[in-house]
Amino acid sequence: MIGLLNTFVMLFVVIDPIGLVPMFAALTYGGSDRYRHRMAVKGTMLAATVLVIFVFVGKPLLHVLGIGLPAFQIAGGALLFLLAIDMVFARQSGLRSTTAREQEEAEQRKDISVFPLAVPLIAGPGAITTVLLMSGSSGQTLMGTMARLLVLIAVLFLTLGSLLLTTRIMRFMGETGANTFTRTAGVILAALAVQFMLDGLTAGVIPQLR
Repeated sequence: MIGLLNTFVMLFVVIDPIGLVPMFAALTYGGSDRYRHRMAVKGTMLAATVLVIFVFVGKPLLHVLGIGLPAFQIAGGALLFLLAIDMVFARQSGLRSTTAREQEEAEQRKDISVFPLAVPLIAGPGAITTVLLMSGSSGQTLMGTMARLLVLIAVLFLTLGSLLLTTRIMRFMGETGANTFTRTAGVILAALAVQFMLDGLTAGVIPQLR
């Protein structure tokens, strides 16, 4: 069972509120403060809706698809490890950012709250995988689900705060500072991802070899 602290750290690192700031600044470049505020609030609320849905349908979805938790822990851990590599080396890929083609499409939109802000920047593959992993934990109770839901909401509030303070954060940290923070967080995510894979191997593979 994933501890609440681990859940918070995992979600915070995967969503990466500080790392989102330079991308949000680029997407809203030239816009007014009112426009940025509206996009930040709307985008975060839409991402929250997507992730909360996965909190409640995660375990039933795995059951319907016939996917055991150990298998998903291994696959999810592998995906998060790839995400961690992107973060450590500051590479922009579809796992944690928009592709070049998506960026071009986003620049032509006036409303960037749904795409690419809500999905895939906030509620991206890494965040959805993390939510599925925590909602599918063995021994999960209603109390545990609600506790993890509160953790998710707390991380999203921090994300919203970062987006609303984009101008100040960029002035204080700059893009280099944000990338440095993201790289450090990537190392933590890599360790957590490996732990997921080890837990999946321990629960699903090793017992079958005995």
